Amino acid sequence: MPIITLTTDFGWKDPYVGAVKGAIYKELENVTIVDISHEVTPFNIAEAAYIIKNAYHSFPDGTIHIIGVDAEHTPENIHIAVLLKGHFFICADNGVLALIMNKLRPEKLVEINIHDRISSNFTTLDVFVSTACHIARGGTLEVIGKPISRIRAISGVTPKISETKNMIYGQVIYIDNYGNSVTNINEDIFEQIGKGRKFELSARNERFQKIFKRYSDIINFDEDEKKRDVDGKGLVIFNSAGYIEIATYKSNPLTVGSASTLFGLQINAPVIITFKES
Repeated sequence: MPIITLTTDFGWKDPYVGAVKGAIYKELENVTIVDISHEVTPFNIAEAAYIIKNAYHSFPDGTIHIIGVDAEHTPENIHIAVLLKGHFFICADNGVLALIMNKLRPEKLVEINIHDRISSNFTTLDVFVSTACHIARGGTLEVIGKPISRIRAISGVTPKISETKNMIYGQVIYIDNYGNSVTNINEDIFEQIGKGRKFELSARNERFQKIFKRYSDIINFDEDEKKRDVDGKGLVIFNSAGYIEIATYKSNPLTVGSASTLFGLQINAPVIITFKES
């Protein structure tokens, strides 16, 4: 039974998610549809890429992933279908796939060219669903598109390194449900540039000199529980996706606050890591 996942910025109030699912079921009787997220901030490519990049590898090979974010078809925003590491991705060529792929090379990459057969202007409902169902029935990418060699990349979402290799300039790219602020600086870049040196991470008015592996690492379990007082305390971790995340212990944006609310670390907030000479 084929699996089709959906990642969109549609939200849940409007009929769009239901319409997409209905269109899939109309074409395929036996199919599993999985919602990865429909709460992507409207038109936020980096956020959509972060979500799908850290979810798709948990699915079996052959899964088809529809990404309906900033997907209106224009001469500058073509539609593509890609086979990458055994998974199929259907999306607009707006930079989202370049962020997902990073340094990976796709097995197949085509520009979808079935738009003349579609009368609707609801792109994710018509072209993306038709493409996904074609693949689910065993169809090849070459039938619905022409091979291309390059995709669009977007600037400003990858961290920059200073010429002296002493600083990393990053930014917040995602706010999770707990209000934690995820940056675009991953552990590989941090280790590659830092080379074990001491550092200071600055984000607005906050300063950190340590990165934990887990949230609970901030607790001194040898100390009496009543004296710990760590709830709401700021910390930095490498999260499960391998990215630097600025958090508060047991944060809650609706009650005690979070990194995004208490520290003002919203999307695009600058984050700078300065390494100290040994």
